[in-house]
Amino acid sequence: FFKQKPAYEIKECDWSSDVCSSDLYASVFFRDSKAYMQATSNVIDQEKMAVILQQVVGTQYGDRFYPSISGVARSLNYYPIGDEKAEEGTVSLALGLGKYIVDGGLTLRVCPYHPNQVLQTSEMEIALRETQTQFYALDLKNTGHNFSLDDGFNLLKLPVKEADNDGALTFIASTYDPYDMIIRDGIYPGGRKVITFANVLQHDVFPLPRILQLVQEYGQSEMRRPVEIEFAVTLNQQKKNGTFYLLQIRPMVDVKANLEEDLNLIKDEDVLLKSNNSLGHGIMEDIQDVIYVKTDGYTASNNPTIAYEIEKMNRKFLDEGKHYILVGPGRWGSSDSWLGIPVKWPHISAARVIVEAGLTNYRVDPSQGTHFFQNLTSFGVGYFTINAYMKDGIYNQEVLDTRPAIEETRFIRHVRFDKPLIVKMDGKKKLAIIKIAVKIGTTGIYTFKGGTLRWQ
Repeated sequence: FFKQKPAYEIKECDWSSDVCSSDLYASVFFRDSKAYMQATSNVIDQEKMAVILQQVVGTQYGDRFYPSISGVARSLNYYPIGDEKAEEGTVSLALGLGKYIVDGGLTLRVCPYHPNQVLQTSEMEIALRETQTQFYALDLKNTGHNFSLDDGFNLLKLPVKEADNDGALTFIASTYDPYDMIIRDGIYPGGRKVITFANVLQHDVFPLPRILQLVQEYGQSEMRRPVEIEFAVTLNQQKKNGTFYLLQIRPMVDVKANLEEDLNLIKDEDVLLKSNNSLGHGIMEDIQDVIYVKTDGYTASNNPTIAYEIEKMNRKFLDEGKHYILVGPGRWGSSDSWLGIPVKWPHISAARVIVEAGLTNYRVDPSQGTHFFQNLTSFGVGYFTINAYMKDGIYNQEVLDTRPAIEETRFIRHVRFDKPLIVKMDGKKKLAIIKIAVKIGTTGIYTFKGGTLRWQ
């Protein structure tokens, strides 16, 4: 039956009449349908389908239709920075339709309890590089005569400049002044428009932060668990007001982030690395490789060379489709090579845990991975800060030094463990550990005690 029927069929009808019939067919033979059934272990004859019709939120601009703001709010934030708290949540904001956020576009991240502290707009270079440049709008000229399996067949992906031409940026954009080398809140003639939502977040044109605080609070209270919320906002430039639309609310579900263990109960002598100031949440059990910077004779003057050597190793991991843990002193990604190793994200993109490990003569102030924070949150990368010499965390480099090197240069070593390392990150407490898995053999067992790997 499903093979003979089209994937979908919508019959034209008069929506103004009292009675309207429409037929909808969805094939269970689609690859996505089969994958869903397999992943959920559901029984196919118990499946039911419902059709939900929901009005699109937005304002019409000629042949285009889109909201002033779309957003996704999460009541639990596994990457709190500064004085943010995990339970205060986080919000991703974008101009236009929310598909841009769902597809992983460059959104503005902000905590609704700290709307004045936006990392992406804290520095001009970061704002110009890591803010939204495109947006989605509904194409009103495409009325849907040629339907497609692609849910974006009638959407337009446009540059932000088009929204400026529509006059839609009045309350949500700032203007870059190339002469004074500064970004000014608001719309001014000339200069690139930067999507900062400054008038909404910092100047109270619309009380979005307070609304999001209440929505997160009530949503989490009613569902009795952390929630994820999709919303949209339309702003009326003439009346200087707006409307907040709550589109969806659902429990936050992330199997990979399921961590109920108290990491404080793990003995210090059983861990390879421990951080009391970490970003990220969840468990990783598929990483066997560690790349670390040698500390004997280390000097910051060699940081540019170290960055080049790490980039070469990273390319090999990308070619093999593998990941590693990266450990080194100073601030990773710093543009000042005296403060840290000046890598860019493509140079370390295969790393799944990045560790800033301070030395006695080279103390690390937590940088929170600000130089590539967007990538950390997008890919779920763990970021640890350790100053073991101050009793702030643990770094058992002796274990790494005793393992044979897969590859070694003057400044860095690459070692591989027989079994995958166990990475556990508690984003609520900003606590994280890395353990060496116990390996059972025919005549003995590996144990990890007091910083030493022993065979008994």
